[in-house]
Amino acid sequence: MKCISVYTDNFELFSDMFEKVIEIDLKENDEQELEGVTISDSGEVPKHYLERMSVKPEVVVMRDKNKGITILQHGKVFEILIPSEQDQIEAATI
Repeated sequence: MKCISVYTDNFELFSDMFEKVIEIDLKENDEQELEGVTISDSGEVPKHYLERMSVKPEVVVMRDKNKGITILQHGKVFEILIPSEQDQIEAATI
Protein backbone atom coordinates (compact mmCIF):
# COMPACT_ATOMS: atom_id res chain seq x y z
CA MET A 1 0.00 0.00 0.00
CA LYS A 2 1.18 3.47 -0.83
CA CYS A 3 1.22 5.84 2.14
CA ILE A 4 0.75 9.59 1.80
CA SER A 5 1.26 11.59 5.00
CA VAL A 6 -0.58 14.87 5.54
CA TYR A 7 0.86 16.86 8.44
CA THR A 8 -2.07 18.56 10.13
CA ASP A 9 -4.38 17.83 13.04
CA ASN A 10 -7.18 19.92 11.50
CA PHE A 11 -9.81 17.46 10.26
CA GLU A 12 -11.82 20.09 8.41
CA LEU A 13 -8.76 21.30 6.49
CA PHE A 14 -7.75 17.71 5.72
CA SER A 15 -11.24 16.89 4.54
CA ASP A 16 -11.32 19.95 2.25
CA MET A 17 -8.01 19.03 0.62
CA PHE A 18 -8.35 15.22 0.55
CA GLU A 19 -9.33 14.95 -3.14
CA LYS A 20 -6.44 17.22 -4.19
CA VAL A 21 -3.98 15.22 -2.09
CA ILE A 22 -4.79 11.88 -3.67
CA GLU A 23 -4.55 13.42 -7.16
CA ILE A 24 -1.02 14.80 -6.62
CA ASP A 25 1.61 12.64 -8.30
CA LEU A 26 4.27 12.45 -5.60
CA LYS A 27 7.29 10.22 -6.01
CA GLU A 28 8.53 8.13 -3.07
CA ASN A 29 9.95 10.34 -0.29
CA ASP A 30 8.81 13.43 -2.23
CA GLU A 31 7.36 16.33 -0.27
CA GLN A 32 5.08 19.17 -1.30
CA GLU A 33 3.11 21.95 0.35
CA LEU A 34 -0.61 22.36 -0.32
CA GLU A 35 -2.69 25.10 1.33
CA GLY A 36 0.11 25.59 3.87
CA VAL A 37 0.18 21.90 4.83
CA THR A 38 3.11 19.57 4.18
CA ILE A 39 2.28 16.42 2.25
CA SER A 40 4.76 13.64 1.65
CA ASP A 41 4.85 10.27 -0.05
CA SER A 42 6.03 7.91 2.66
CA GLY A 43 6.49 5.03 0.24
CA GLU A 44 5.04 1.56 0.54
CA VAL A 45 3.86 0.16 3.86
CA PRO A 46 3.30 -3.54 4.53
CA LYS A 47 -0.23 -4.90 5.03
CA HIS A 48 0.38 -5.58 8.72
CA TYR A 49 1.03 -1.84 9.28
CA LEU A 50 -2.69 -1.12 8.97
CA GLU A 51 -3.57 -4.00 11.30
CA ARG A 52 -0.97 -2.90 13.86
CA MET A 53 -2.00 0.78 13.79
CA SER A 54 -5.77 0.17 13.86
CA VAL A 55 -5.65 -1.53 17.27
CA LYS A 56 -3.96 1.45 18.95
CA PRO A 57 -6.45 3.51 20.98
CA GLU A 58 -4.95 6.84 19.83
CA VAL A 59 -5.47 6.03 16.14
CA VAL A 60 -8.68 6.91 14.31
CA VAL A 61 -9.40 4.70 11.28
CA MET A 62 -11.56 6.01 8.43
CA ARG A 63 -12.37 4.33 5.13
CA ASP A 64 -13.40 5.60 1.72
CA LYS A 65 -15.08 2.43 0.45
CA ASN A 66 -15.68 3.86 -3.03
CA LYS A 67 -11.95 4.37 -3.58
CA GLY A 68 -10.70 1.50 -1.39
CA ILE A 69 -8.65 3.99 0.63
CA THR A 70 -8.00 3.83 4.38
CA ILE A 71 -7.09 6.93 6.38
CA LEU A 72 -5.33 6.78 9.73
CA GLN A 73 -5.31 9.85 11.95
CA HIS A 74 -3.01 10.04 14.93
CA GLY A 75 -1.29 12.95 16.58
CA LYS A 76 -0.79 15.70 14.02
CA VAL A 77 -0.77 13.50 10.94
CA PHE A 78 -3.23 11.83 8.62
CA GLU A 79 -1.92 8.82 6.71
CA ILE A 80 -3.72 7.95 3.49
CA LEU A 81 -3.21 4.28 2.59
CA ILE A 82 -3.88 3.59 -1.07
CA PRO A 83 -3.90 -0.06 -2.15
CA SER A 84 -1.56 -0.98 -4.98
CA GLU A 85 -2.85 -2.86 -8.01
CA GLN A 86 -1.41 -6.06 -6.50
CA ASP A 87 -3.30 -5.44 -3.23
CA GLN A 88 -6.54 -5.02 -5.18
CA ILE A 89 -5.95 -8.23 -7.16
CA GLU A 90 -5.28 -10.19 -3.94
CA ALA A 91 -8.41 -8.77 -2.27
CA ALA A 92 -10.53 -9.73 -5.28
CA THR A 93 -9.38 -13.34 -5.11
CA ILE A 94 -10.30 -13.76 -1.45
